[in-house]
Amino acid sequence: MDNENKQVVGTEQNMEKYFFRASAADFKKIPGKPIGYWIGEKTRNIFSKSDTLDKVAKIKQGLATCNNDLFLRLWFEVASSQIGYGVTSHLDALESKKKWFPYNKGGGYRKWYGNNDYLVNWKNNGEDIHAYSNLPMDYSGAPVRAKRFYFLEGITYGLISSYGFSARRVFGGFVFDVGGSMIFPEKDPNRLLGFLCSTLTKALITTINPTLNYQVGDIQKLPIMNDAFKSIKFDWDIIIKIGKTDWDTYEISWGFTTLLLLHAAHRQPTLKGTYQKLRTHWQDLVQEMHYLEEENNRIFIEAYGLQDELTPDVPLKEITLTCNPHYRYGGNKTEAELEALLLADTIREFLSYAVGCMFGRYSLDKPGLVLANQGETLADYLAQVSNPIFTPDQDNVIPMLDGEWFADDITERFRQFLRVTFGEEHYEENLTFIEDAIGKDIRRFFLRDFYNDHVKRYKKRPIYWLFSSPKGTFSALIYLHRYRPDTVSIVLGYLRDFRNKLDSHLKHLEQVSISTDAGQAEKTRALKEIDNLKKQLLELDDYEHDTLYPLATQQITIDLDDGVKANYPKFGSALKRIVGLDAKDDD
Repeated sequence: MDNENKQVVGTEQNMEKYFFRASAADFKKIPGKPIGYWIGEKTRNIFSKSDTLDKVAKIKQGLATCNNDLFLRLWFEVASSQIGYGVTSHLDALESKKKWFPYNKGGGYRKWYGNNDYLVNWKNNGEDIHAYSNLPMDYSGAPVRAKRFYFLEGITYGLISSYGFSARRVFGGFVFDVGGSMIFPEKDPNRLLGFLCSTLTKALITTINPTLNYQVGDIQKLPIMNDAFKSIKFDWDIIIKIGKTDWDTYEISWGFTTLLLLHAAHRQPTLKGTYQKLRTHWQDLVQEMHYLEEENNRIFIEAYGLQDELTPDVPLKEITLTCNPHYRYGGNKTEAELEALLLADTIREFLSYAVGCMFGRYSLDKPGLVLANQGETLADYLAQVSNPIFTPDQDNVIPMLDGEWFADDITERFRQFLRVTFGEEHYEENLTFIEDAIGKDIRRFFLRDFYNDHVKRYKKRPIYWLFSSPKGTFSALIYLHRYRPDTVSIVLGYLRDFRNKLDSHLKHLEQVSISTDAGQAEKTRALKEIDNLKKQLLELDDYEHDTLYPLATQQITIDLDDGVKANYPKFGSALKRIVGLDAKDDD
């Protein structure tokens, strides 16, 4: 062999180190013939030897409302009495006379269960949506696709995900859209869900479509080895239950009943001890889920004979439980940073639940929602909870001020709540634990952070609304579902009362500033505070004259069905501005 040929051979041998070699015929084994050069031969052969998923299940895109702002709501925006949970058919939905029904819309990367946030107006079998698009009620096609599959149990998945494919169990009762397309197995949906949540499917679907957009056509092509499927034995109910329990642990779930920090199973003498016990429970839960997911992966990989090409290992950040900080926060954070974030968020959830109890949305005496319908009052609460250990606010207005100006100020009410829930004996220790966790004084948290946290938690559709003067000298919180046309007048009453108290304090300081009994330092402090108080009083006068009083005289009515996005702007600059509230929802 001459030197030139030797160089060519040597170059080819070196190239083998850096490039895959695959036959074009191999790619023909994969539906759609994608260039899946990174997968092994056995994985490619799976496609040629197996049935496709559409042979054992129906995969359907669903409804396109053509106007999501009009027809979709986050579940906590509307009256609870108008929501039809758990219906199993169109007839059930019709006979329920409800307006809003659960709606699968996709969502972020989460396996097994969850992402249940939205409702759709499907009153009278969607008559408003049909009318909006000028469609007869018996029409079934785009944009009201797959109507006969609405409310059936199955599996949902997200059309688009920046992280990867994920599927979740649906136990019936949902309408669904394109972004939350659904799979309806002929039998054994849990088994198919186990397959879809496995690392096997992750490898297979990446072969079919390496993008982050998972169309029905891609899902249909997934290879199903029927004999292997039938031989698999595993209790997927446990995994699904863990996923559902985790989802329902948080108040943004309609399945939420009570805060785990207050659950008897985790209760310790102090809040710190309670959190530590709860944290241990969460660690055990994540560890159990980690084991179960890897076992699920192992049985499917072995059933498909791909032990040499795939591993059952699951990174901790892919255990999609909210109580798992590696999943919840991601990134390259240290264990200490993750623990600090989880503790802070858990305490913020405690504070959020406390505010819910202040307004009567929740009760320490009854699980789940209490006041969650339009215009409900304290009397409605007492009809459900006759002797509460923590009584909600009577007038649906809770001041948020930089000082103890009112007995029902939010900070004072929280202190009462903490004493009721964890006792007087360790009160100071518990309050210190809270303030250390959130990194600031509790009053400062309520003034500076609470509302932003609430808006974020409720996805820019807050259920507690903050009346606030331009520079925040006066702020008061109300609960949307308890709003009545006279609520602004009640807020105005608090504003005037607060102004009078500031004015009295100003007069006192003016006396101090000229008193012969006061020292020079005391007089200097008084003069400085006088200057600040005068500015605050001017701010309050302008807020009353230009904003709050005219609004109070209007006696504005709202309809919860219209949603926060439509109702919030009715109050203009009286309310704290929410950045992004006006953003258009994707249709």
